[in-house]
Amino acid sequence: MLAKGPLLGARPCSMCSVFSCLGLRGCSGSLEEHLKAFDDEINAFLDNMFGPRDARVRGWFMLDSYLPTFLLTVLYLLSIWLGNKYMKNRPALPLRGVLTLYNLGITLLSAYMLVELILSSWEGGYNLQCQALTSAGEADIRVARVLWWYYFSKLIEFLDTIFFVLRKKTSQITFLHVYHHASMFNIWWCVLNWIPCGQSFFGPTLNSFIHILMYSYYGLSVFPSMHKYLWWKKYLTQAQLVQFVLTITHTMSAVIRPCGFPLGCLIFQSSYMLTLVILFLNFYVQTYRKKPVKKDMEEPPAGKEVKNGFSKAYLTATNGVINKKAQ
Repeated sequence: MLAKGPLLGARPCSMCSVFSCLGLRGCSGSLEEHLKAFDDEINAFLDNMFGPRDARVRGWFMLDSYLPTFLLTVLYLLSIWLGNKYMKNRPALPLRGVLTLYNLGITLLSAYMLVELILSSWEGGYNLQCQALTSAGEADIRVARVLWWYYFSKLIEFLDTIFFVLRKKTSQITFLHVYHHASMFNIWWCVLNWIPCGQSFFGPTLNSFIHILMYSYYGLSVFPSMHKYLWWKKYLTQAQLVQFVLTITHTMSAVIRPCGFPLGCLIFQSSYMLTLVILFLNFYVQTYRKKPVKKDMEEPPAGKEVKNGFSKAYLTATNGVINKKAQ
């Protein structure tokens, strides 16, 4: 029996129905046949590489086929390139109202995921050191439903970059920013299909907490009158570093004392997190090793531009990686 999915029940979604739900071009005739053949080849390759998928998430929205996730990622990358060209000779859009609603929405979604992950893992008696995939019954399904929203939130967070493009904040669109956004969406498609619960719960729990702080800061920073209350910005970077350390430690604990969770997935997660640590530390070192400048040159000029609520001396957000510029 298929578990009821997190979005409108458990009706299986074909590749074309997913495209239709997303508002993309419909499938018909030879186009449908070519897309179906391409989709079958991709999914067969992935099944051969990772083995049988978790039957409990079969039919959940956007999970049966990898093609929608892949194409949306390509569309995301193209939108950055084409968007920058389109905005080159056009004025930046302020988007204050849109940013306020967006940041509020992500904050509320993150709060929901945090609470639900804590409650569901507690209900299942999850072991913090190592938790298998099938030992908690219905609690595992509850965790998987939340993790589906976590996967889907990575698609929503593509808007972080789109807003940078529309506001002509190209300096914020770093390799780290794009790499993290694009890779997380694709990685979590794989996670949901093969390891949708168990040990997978820990990273999203931490990241949801960080996102509550991060997007709350963004939302409040849109309003100049709130800037004087945002003294805690420097602690966001520290929280990110703690998140990295705890996630890697949690992952490696299951390698040292295994419980049946796939070893390959643990190694991959640790390797991926290491790439983020390297990129983050590279930025951190490059920023803090700059030669000091005179104090009067450090004072920001009146009317200094803001980036998603921050001045250039504040934070650069990379969807879960926050970089603080030297002060």
